[in-house]
Amino acid sequence: MRQCTSFASKMRRQRPRPGDRWHLDEVFIRIQGELHYLWRAVDQNGVVLDILVQRKRDAKAAKRFFKRLLRELPYVPRVIVTDKLKSYGVAKREVLPNVEHRQSRYLNNRVENSHRPTRRRERQMQRFKSPRQAQAFLSAQSFIYGHFRQRRHLMTAKVYREGRATAFKVWQQETCARTAT
Repeated sequence: MRQCTSFASKMRRQRPRPGDRWHLDEVFIRIQGELHYLWRAVDQNGVVLDILVQRKRDAKAAKRFFKRLLRELPYVPRVIVTDKLKSYGVAKREVLPNVEHRQSRYLNNRVENSHRPTRRRERQMQRFKSPRQAQAFLSAQSFIYGHFRQRRHLMTAKVYREGRATAFKVWQQETCARTAT
């Protein structure tokens, strides 16, 4: 797990500048029978910007997520796209007052689809054991998943194969070389 976390941290530092349209959403997850919320932000290209596991889904939680996003990424988006949760509006007015805010359940499909790998891993792991473990795992998993899952529909087969080979080569260099020493 430690190797995956360090690899994800390196990928996070090396990622290109995100797009100027951010899609934000939250989804509930159960941790030891208790409801928690997984807040997720992706850019218009589907690249995961950040995630945060919290107990609440109120304005204070939304503000905390916005501040975390801005701390991790020194860029301010041009547009944020959310569902119609009122907490986003409150947080946006206080933290990002000059950013356009679009609220629609249909415009937010990009982030809704980014929850699918998380749900799949959650089932395989038979739920998360604690909020801290969920946060650590999902933060690392989202960047590693993005590293290996390229946007296949936008590339030729040759470019896709080269990209996959490069991704596995980087993985091999970063993780396997350390275990041998």
